Amino acid sequence: MPLSFSAFVAAKLKSEKFALLDIGCSGGIDPMWRAFGPRLRALGIDASATECQRLASLERNPDVSYVAAFVSSSANKPIDLSAGPAAPLIMRTRDRMSFMRTREIREERLKDASAEEKFRHNAWELTGLADPGKPVVVADLLAERGWTDLDYIKIDIDGADFEILQSVKGRFDALGVIAVQLEVNFVGTEQPDEHTFHNTDRFLRGEGFDLFRLDVRNCSTRALPARYIWPTPAETVSGRPFQGEAYYARDVLAPRRAEAGARWSAEKIAKLAAVFSAWDVPDAAAELLIGRRETLAPLFDIDTGLDLLAAQTQANRRRPLSYRAYMASFEADSPSFYRPEGPVPIWERIKSAWCGYWHPREKRP
Repeated sequence: MPLSFSAFVAAKLKSEKFALLDIGCSGGIDPMWRAFGPRLRALGIDASATECQRLASLERNPDVSYVAAFVSSSANKPIDLSAGPAAPLIMRTRDRMSFMRTREIREERLKDASAEEKFRHNAWELTGLADPGKPVVVADLLAERGWTDLDYIKIDIDGADFEILQSVKGRFDALGVIAVQLEVNFVGTEQPDEHTFHNTDRFLRGEGFDLFRLDVRNCSTRALPARYIWPTPAETVSGRPFQGEAYYARDVLAPRRAEAGARWSAEKIAKLAAVFSAWDVPDAAAELLIGRRETLAPLFDIDTGLDLLAAQTQANRRRPLSYRAYMASFEADSPSFYRPEGPVPIWERIKSAWCGYWHPREKRP
């Protein structure tokens, strides 16, 4: 397997680790962060005690740990599970979707199913849960663990995601957070405190972040179910935009962010570039390497980094061009940057289907 840009950066870090907080870690830390190897430091939190025990038993990195707990904005605010695991509005809308009908059809089977099967159906509340009367607060937990520097926050807890995000308000800079990933809802009202994409976007932009990637999951209603995309009931090939995954990061090259961007160390900027690459937006990583060449040059060879990013952009090419050759091809207005006119060749459709089958991106409802 060719060297990933993230692994390349990890090997060049001198004093820092890549510090990750995963709130809603069922299924485990995303494999893309394992590219940091021993440079990865992670703390996973999940309401399923069963899943945390499983993950801890499999973990081989001593700097990765798991906490079985619900997360709240206040330690004195117990979690009320009587209304369901998610916010009321999203729950009512979710019940209209076809994947919930499939879950009802399989309900009896799920009661006796393995924890893995329950998670595949997003039925985590059917697993052994932590005490809802003793939630943890993100800031307090980090302080207890001595975490004063944090690179990445991921939130996916099927409910109070926006509330938990807001509990970190005003602390992103002090913690050194460079990127945030979280589940967002495309259904909701105009209320400013509701867990919706527009509220999440407004909040994070106010905290100094910009949107770099947005994955939209469409879901059909139970009135006329569409075919599922994955081998599990979740998003469908057609339907309304229901939920998604939003990826926010510091845009240190934006003129309006120039003053804030000047504060970040070379290693922070290198990790930010690695995050962009891991998110499959290598163009943002390349722009960062070029824009901060003088800052990053003492850490690693910039041209080697650009070649790795160019290769990532040419993932379907057996012999990818170097960055210099790739850019020369673009400047020459090469036909390779365009889709051929006319019907899509059968070989291209077969290749696309083959890649989609063997390299699907994991998504959940």
